[in-house]
Amino acid sequence: MDMLILIVSTLLKIGFVLAIIFSFAPILIWAERRQSAMIQDRIGPTRADIPVPQSFVPAIRGALGAGSGMHLLLAAVSGLVALWLAIEAGFVAHETGEFLLEGGIGGTELDPLLSWNGVLWLAVLFVPLNLGLSRALSYGSRVFDGHITLFGLVHPIADAMKFMWKEDFVPENGDKLLHAIAPMLTVLTAIATFTVIPFADILYLDALGDVIPASGAIAGDFIPMQVATVNVGILFIFAVAGTGVVGAAIAGYASDNKYALLGGLRAAGQMVSYEVTLGLTIVPMFMVYNSLLLEDMVHWQMGNWWGIFINPLAFVLFLTASLAEAKRIPFDLPEAESELVAGYFTEYSGMKFGMFFMGEFIEVIVLSALATTIFFGGYDVPFLTRSGFEFMGYIAEVPHWGVIAIQMLSFVVKIALFIWFQLMVRWTLPRFRYDQIMNLCWKVLLPVSLLSIMVTGIGILIMGG
Repeated sequence: MDMLILIVSTLLKIGFVLAIIFSFAPILIWAERRQSAMIQDRIGPTRADIPVPQSFVPAIRGALGAGSGMHLLLAAVSGLVALWLAIEAGFVAHETGEFLLEGGIGGTELDPLLSWNGVLWLAVLFVPLNLGLSRALSYGSRVFDGHITLFGLVHPIADAMKFMWKEDFVPENGDKLLHAIAPMLTVLTAIATFTVIPFADILYLDALGDVIPASGAIAGDFIPMQVATVNVGILFIFAVAGTGVVGAAIAGYASDNKYALLGGLRAAGQMVSYEVTLGLTIVPMFMVYNSLLLEDMVHWQMGNWWGIFINPLAFVLFLTASLAEAKRIPFDLPEAESELVAGYFTEYSGMKFGMFFMGEFIEVIVLSALATTIFFGGYDVPFLTRSGFEFMGYIAEVPHWGVIAIQMLSFVVKIALFIWFQLMVRWTLPRFRYDQIMNLCWKVLLPVSLLSIMVTGIGILIMGG
């Protein structure tokens, strides 16, 4: 492969990973601030607004209201995108000319604008999407008494501006070097763990516009759709993620603050404990997949069953341990506001505090991606093969680039669903006491994880026999 292509492809993959991280992280912040305020009926993100002159209110309501030009524009764009996708996909029925998708738009006698494919794509995919966007636009941008809410974005925008302009305070007796290094360690290690997670199948450069066979070797240059292919696989994630403990511990020590020190000690004890359990929860999946490489785990699930159906207990244990590892409610004792003010980052302000804040949400995204890869097939889509969709003898052929795009979209959607679930947990459960957290780890999750490993091993021996 040409070196220029390799460099460009690597940069594009890094850009895609960063796009996922830095798209979901602000959305998480917005959702946590706005939705928590709505649940608790607090004045804040739900009521923050921008004042506008009274004379502009009718025009704004007309632009954002139902049946407005904005909604008609969304409908037109949805329809055009739907027809373009149908034309590019060229769906073709495999066995019968009576099937609804027969004769797809790619090279038949049917007029593209009248093809059933175009109608199906438009109706099934884009009309509900357009209606949902329109409804969200009308509800989120409510205008009342000369004020516009802007989806509750005013507070997060103000927070971001404060992070950038606020004074960088360092305690007088604190360690200035360690005080600066701690938030960097937290953010960089969280981002680095994403580099070995695959987000699509192998991309064959010489067959981008072709429909490739569902199985078998493909000649030509190819690009693995993950930033780095490392032969130690998931061990790399645990090795890098483990250094995140150092960031929290250093922050507590370098702040010269008793609350921060207690928060750092709590973070170190909790994260070290749950890191052991987190690793053991997925050992049964290594035994089933017979590999430590994340791409091999996805391929196994594509040819068999998703991991959640193989060992649902391992998934429950992994999800619980991952919440504790990310220090999210109900496991947020290292930063318990009611006890420790803000825990190990009590003495942080400005962008340093912003890095801790962002790092926590990046950990949520990475753990969601890891759960997706190990237990929910990664980028796998039911009935989708390398050549397109196959169902009950019918084949809907899709070009290679289309298959890759669908897999990447599937990966992102699954991550979004896991993030949503973690937000639901965060808004639902109360905080544990610290002794309860440690008892849960060492007296419940760890023994059950070992039991899961034993049962899986016995099952493999029986099935192998």
